[in-house]
Parts: sequence; C-alpha cells; structure tokens
Amino acid sequence: MLALPVIPAHVALWFLPFVLPICYAIMLTDLRGMRIPNWAVDLTAVIFIVVGPFLMSWTDYGWQLLHLPVGIGLGFLFYSGGLVGAGDAKFAGAAAPLVAFGDLRLIMLIFAANLLAGFATHRIAKHTPLRKLAPDWQSWNVGKKFPMGLCLGGTLAIYLILGATLGPST
Repeated sequence: MLALPVIPAHVALWFLPFVLPICYAIMLTDLRGMRIPNWAVDLTAVIFIVVGPFLMSWTDYGWQLLHLPVGIGLGFLFYSGGLVGAGDAKFAGAAAPLVAFGDLRLIMLIFAANLLAGFATHRIAKHTPLRKLAPDWQSWNVGKKFPMGLCLGGTLAIYLILGATLGPST
C-alpha cells in the first residue's frame, strides 16, 4: 500500500504555482534541445529559499535546505559516473529541498514510474507518426540518450500535486 505524503498540504499547495511552470519548462526544453536551462534550476532553488520560510518552521526549513547541497552532491556523483547529464543533476539537487525527507520512498516510487512511462512514451513517439507533431526536437536524434528532464520535472509536479491533495493539513 502506498503511503500518504508527509509534506503538509498547505506547503505543497503554496509551492505549486511557482514550481509547476518551471517543471513544464524543464520538460519541454529537455525534449526540444536536450538541455535543462540554468535559469530554471536556479529559480527552483530560489523559490524554496524565498518562499520556504513563510510556509514551515525554521527547524523544518533548515533541514530541508540541507537537502540542496546533499542533492547536488549526489547528482554530481551520478553525473560523474555517466548516469545522468549535468542539467539533470543540477535540477535534481535544486528540487531536493522541496521534498520532505519522510517522502523519500514516495518520491522514488513516483520517479521510477515516471521514468518507465516517460521512456516508453518517448521511444514509441520517436518511431511513430507522432514524431511529426514536433519534428525539430533534438531528443529524437541523440541515439541512446534520453531527456531525463521530462521525468524529473514530471516527478516534482506529481509529488507536489499529491502533497497538496493528500498531505496532512497541519
């Protein structure tokens, strides 16, 4: 059975209008050009840094802010191992403070499902007439590489939506 999110509903709800457009931009720019723009990564971190103190206690805010350097460090370990691109690593690190530590299992489950669905959908579209809807996307022509921003942005968006609708109302 899937556990309910730990992130308070009001926290997720307040982050949503700021973060959803960025998630969309990250997904689209990675599909179009196999790049996650630095402005989107930076803005994701800035949103947590600026909005977070108004939504949570200083203790919770401090612990979740610690997710930023830890997330970036882990992201660059994956990048140095060739598992993800630099933009993917930076965005995952910047998004880490938005995820409550108690939701680590949930976010991994959402990401795994998103990765499978995103990869399958991208590959199916790549080899069918659906490709004609966006013929200039670079992600169609990069061999085995995959636009991970599609799944990373989708995962953060789904997590915050779940948190806003199913999270505790404290």
